[in-house]
Amino acid sequence: MSSTKPKITKADIAAYLEGVKAQFQNLDPKDPSLWPIMPRVLLCIGIAVGVLAGAWYGYLNTLEQDLEAERNKETTLRQEFSTKMSKAVGLEALKAQRELVQQYVTQLEKQLPNKAEMAALLSDVNHAGMGRGLQFDLFRPGSEDVRDYYAELPITVRVSGRFHDMGSFVSDVAHLSRIVTINNVSLVADAKGSSLVMDAQARTYRYLDPEEMAVRRQDAKKKGNKQ
Repeated sequence: MSSTKPKITKADIAAYLEGVKAQFQNLDPKDPSLWPIMPRVLLCIGIAVGVLAGAWYGYLNTLEQDLEAERNKETTLRQEFSTKMSKAVGLEALKAQRELVQQYVTQLEKQLPNKAEMAALLSDVNHAGMGRGLQFDLFRPGSEDVRDYYAELPITVRVSGRFHDMGSFVSDVAHLSRIVTINNVSLVADAKGSSLVMDAQARTYRYLDPEEMAVRRQDAKKKGNKQ
């Protein structure tokens, strides 16, 4: 007993396509639930594909942003590494420079008298002039100008004598063990014309005692709190 499969003719195919075409005609977009099976299936497939495509695009976009952030982070880390490497390479040289600067500061501090030594320094300046035969007409210390770590004392000086003696006096002051500078020098002949009169301002410096430094820190702290 043999069976034969029915042959599919062109007419059958045409009828099938005509039926499919008929399912997509007169569809109500407001109520897809009333659509025939094939349009509903295609609509569901389209929605699913759209959702998946949107989710995939959003995921890829997030990955791209993360990648860009990591690239920027890598650039920053490379710059920091380069800077720290440069500092590390020059660390020993910086330490040596710091040591030299510290030694220089220590030497300068030794040239600054403390508060108790100021009277002796003023006496040394006075003796330097008298030792050159100069006549002191005025020797008047002014008010101290207190800075962060030291105080500056101006001294108004007027001496009379010969020109070369005044030059030797200025040289002697420059060679004192303590720092003394001569500023605002003015030279005029006296009324008799036999000698010169020099008006000048000497400046000397002293470092602040620990007690004075403590007071300044407290004052600075109080001002900072008020602000």
